[in-house]
Amino acid sequence: MKRLGRDAAELTAIADHLTAHGLILEMLAGPLPGLYDPTGPGKLLFAFFAAMAETERENIHESTLEGLDTASRKGKHGGRPPVITDDMLHTVLRRRANGESVEQIQPDLIVPTGKRKRQNPSVASIYRALAEHAKREAYPEAFARAHADHAALRTGELPGPWTATLEPAR
Repeated sequence: MKRLGRDAAELTAIADHLTAHGLILEMLAGPLPGLYDPTGPGKLLFAFFAAMAETERENIHESTLEGLDTASRKGKHGGRPPVITDDMLHTVLRRRANGESVEQIQPDLIVPTGKRKRQNPSVASIYRALAEHAKREAYPEAFARAHADHAALRTGELPGPWTATLEPAR
């Protein structure tokens, strides 16, 4: 039941829609195995178990968020590591300053670690790294403050208020 709809109302609406079109809903496993009876006590039991499935889904979502928050406080962050290393970024920046395009630079770059080890990074990855670099250059105070706040959170301290205005560096 929890796979059929996102919440109890959607699950009940889907079951009613199927029944209205002459289709019979059969539960193969779970608390209500067998054919779904849209009348009488079957509908009431179906609504009850649909609400229970919705509650279970919400609990799983909350537990996942708590686990991610705990991991973040321990300094562990999910996701893949960036494909473009600092050395690669400096190479791209230097060669772009000499007038080369990203498309010309890309075949000469090699990913040093990870799933794409010994392959060339995509052009999109290079452009993403350049955009992130441009943000860091435009707002150096914001990035420095964000890193300081993150370090404070990792040690259990609460970061102080930040009242500085953000303006791009000139």
